[in-house]
Amino acid sequence: MPSPADSGSDADSGSGADKAARRAVTVFPLLVLAAGALGLVAPGAFEGWGVSVPYLLGVVMFCMGLTMTPLDFQGVVRRPWAVALGLVAHYVIMPGLGWVIAHALGLSPQLAAGVILVGCAPSGTASNVVTYLARGDVALSVSVATVSTVLAPLVTPPLTLLLAGEYLPVDAGSMVTDILKTVLLPVIAGLVVRLLFGRYVDRVLGALPWLSALTVAAIVAIVVAGSAAAIKSAAALVFLAVFLHNGLGLALGYGAGKLARLGPPASRAMAFEVGMQNSGLAASLATAHFSPLAALPSAVFSVWHNVSGALVAAWMARSRKSPDGRKPSPSGD
Repeated sequence: MPSPADSGSDADSGSGADKAARRAVTVFPLLVLAAGALGLVAPGAFEGWGVSVPYLLGVVMFCMGLTMTPLDFQGVVRRPWAVALGLVAHYVIMPGLGWVIAHALGLSPQLAAGVILVGCAPSGTASNVVTYLARGDVALSVSVATVSTVLAPLVTPPLTLLLAGEYLPVDAGSMVTDILKTVLLPVIAGLVVRLLFGRYVDRVLGALPWLSALTVAAIVAIVVAGSAAAIKSAAALVFLAVFLHNGLGLALGYGAGKLARLGPPASRAMAFEVGMQNSGLAASLATAHFSPLAALPSAVFSVWHNVSGALVAAWMARSRKSPDGRKPSPSGD
């Protein structure tokens, strides 16, 4: 999750941020798609790499922490109602949709658990970049994404147990430990490093999004390679599930903002905070606790939600002015 920086007053600065953000949301899905294709055609090249997925996710989360500052938490204090609504919408709509879609499509236990797990994950790390492109409320987006990530160890495991337990055994306690180790601790470590060595970190901030993107691509390649044999028969059904999950999440998230009368910019932020998931975390947890096949929905989601997010953001941004002067630093996932 990138942290927006204070933008300059000149137009060129905003234009530069816009170009960087558009480049990220264009290149990242292509990179992940290429990685998935590589895992599919050469699964043997990634044999035995499954154990590295949690560590790779830790790298992504550490990079996320490096992009964060205390300013990212100020929005929670300034608008607790809006942030709370975003959190409730995220952790109610997406898990619920995952359960409904799994039942409606008659998914196998492994795939059903994988779809539900994606829904129970925190906000996607690219959600505030897409919100920026949509001329949405970036400050609200950052606040919701930050808090949803911090709360993930407390929320994701019990939700997964409640909704996916009917399909597969879920060790919620072990899942809490894994999220703490692979998400929360790396994020906190990155934030501490940023606070202590910000002057040096600022020099490499431009490289962090691409490091994150490459790492997520590696996760996708490993996940796809692990279930390459089953993909051909299940790919169409998985894509349909992901398409419905993401699309309905975006629509219902926007609807929640409108229903609460948050205003158009905040409603656009809500759409992406609800509809975009941390699919890297979901893939890591599915691989560790279920199977490589259960991680397949996460891999597909990782590609699709960036494509759909960019398309929806472009549609929303038509003839709409930016609601604030802050610009994000693009990132992946």
